[in-house]
Amino acid sequence: MAEEKALLSVLRGEARNVPPVWLMRQAGRYLPEYRDIRATAKNFLDFCYSPKKAAEVTLQPIRRFHFDAAILFSDILVVPDAMGQQVSFESGAGPRLERIETPEQVERLGAFRIEHLSPVFETIDLVKAALPSDVAFIGFCGAPFTVASYMIAGQGTPDQAPARLFAYRHADAFAQLIDRIVAASIDYLARQIEAGVEVVQIFDSWAGVLPANEFQRWSAEPVRRIVEGVKARHPQTPVIAFVRGADTHLTQLVKTIGADAYGIDTALDPAWAAAQTPATVPLQGNLDPLVLVVGGEALDREVESIRAAFKGRPHIFNLGHGILQQTPIENVERLVARVRRGG
Repeated sequence: MAEEKALLSVLRGEARNVPPVWLMRQAGRYLPEYRDIRATAKNFLDFCYSPKKAAEVTLQPIRRFHFDAAILFSDILVVPDAMGQQVSFESGAGPRLERIETPEQVERLGAFRIEHLSPVFETIDLVKAALPSDVAFIGFCGAPFTVASYMIAGQGTPDQAPARLFAYRHADAFAQLIDRIVAASIDYLARQIEAGVEVVQIFDSWAGVLPANEFQRWSAEPVRRIVEGVKARHPQTPVIAFVRGADTHLTQLVKTIGADAYGIDTALDPAWAAAQTPATVPLQGNLDPLVLVVGGEALDREVESIRAAFKGRPHIFNLGHGILQQTPIENVERLVARVRRGG
């Protein structure tokens, strides 16, 4: 029998001497080969919906660094796009969406059209056929609060105030929007699994701005429902929940939402996270992307600190958020070599 892929064994609860390593946004603008292909697409959304291009950039970091996992190249905003909301990406300015400002606009949203995302599933087919046999394949979606925050504000904002104000003013309509995103996300992740991904990750990038009660209502509970829905259809597929800014909520998340592993962000002390969660629960993270930009001895020290904090428990080495565009390639090479030294 072939040896189980490193990432999958950790998600099954195995503590490995050398943890598997992959990086959030590992397919991105820090790679010259990515920039070359990106220049051939007329816009970012078209790039995501071009299976050959999306498959190629998914595979690029695997070829260069041989990470233990590839993550599907796409974007969390394909879900509102498949609901008929106008989505575009402006160069240098990020995503722009047709804003949802009233409860009536929530009611007028179109049905989620899974067939609209057929190029994503074609991308999965192409990647699966080319992926090395020891590399796991991760699919993903955005968590409902994060996706809703873009749908309401029409763009990224520092504190997600437009979504938070909408939730306070129009709680029923916001709940309806969250419900729509939950249902769409379950369908979307299930189809990704059926197309060939082996793991799925749910990204809640903006949950950390929510007060405690709102965090439970709009972040933790919707993520729990997605995990439950995916597990009902594909019980053997591991789910990673990355709730950025969860902080002390992490202990409750681990008890309640049913994911197989939990990503922790840069701000959380890894020793605290290890101490406050059961030793059998896989944790993922949490190197500061800025120290990866700096490299050298600072990088070495942080890698060893994180390795020490998670020693003896199932751990996936990753960043605490996405890799930055200015990251030198040699620093990523140094990171991978350092993680794989063992000990």
